[in-house]
Order: sequence, then structure tokens, then C-alpha cells
Amino acid sequence: QVQLVESGGGSVQAGGSLRLSCLYSGSQFSSNHMGWYRQAPGKQRELVATVTSGGRTNYADSVKGRFTISRDNGKNTVYLQMNSLKPEDTAVYYCNIGVMVPSGSYYPVHWGQGTQVTVSS
Repeated sequence: QVQLVESGGGSVQAGGSLRLSCLYSGSQFSSNHMGWYRQAPGKQRELVATVTSGGRTNYADSVKGRFTISRDNGKNTVYLQMNSLKPEDTAVYYCNIGVMVPSGSYYPVHWGQGTQVTVSS
């Protein structure tokens, strides 16, 4: 059974940094494509970043240059390093496992429970 557990959320001031972690329980972590989504109050859930099983990364335009997704296959963990945080980054952040279709789009399949990130001005 697949389980994803996020940690590392919290409250920071604008300009600060946080690192989110997502621990995967299941088989063949290294074969999975992973991603982070977020959902702000009153808004739809949106893609933040993805990393393929081969290590290729992709980012939403709103976080490019500020966020970095990475994975440690030896620890079954995916990370999201968030720097230069802005109040508009405030959201619940969700880790997920997904599939990549031939067009290159990523579709999440399994979700974690989410972790709250709050950025104050």
C-alpha cells in the first residue's frame, strides 16, 4: 500500500525559506514520478513542481528560480526547497505520485495529507 507523508511546513516571513519533505512508503520509489501541488484558500489545487524517475524537473512559472524539487532514492524521500517565499505562496502543499503521458503532462495518482505553509508580509 502506497503512503506519502509530508513534513516541514510552517510559518515564515516573506523572503524566508522552508524545505518540505515527503516520505514514501511502498515499493520501487525510484521508479515513480513525483510531484508537489498546492492549494490556497478559495483557489483550485495547482501544480508546483515535478521530478521524473530519471531526475528531470519541471516547475510552475510562479515558482521558477525560487523553488527546487529533488529526490533521494536511498531515503525514499522527495523534497521541495522553497526560497524567497512570498505571501502568495501561502497554501497547503501536497506531495504525490503520478504518471507521465506521452505529451509530457503529469497526472497525480496518489496524494499525501498535505502540510500548511503560511508566509506573512
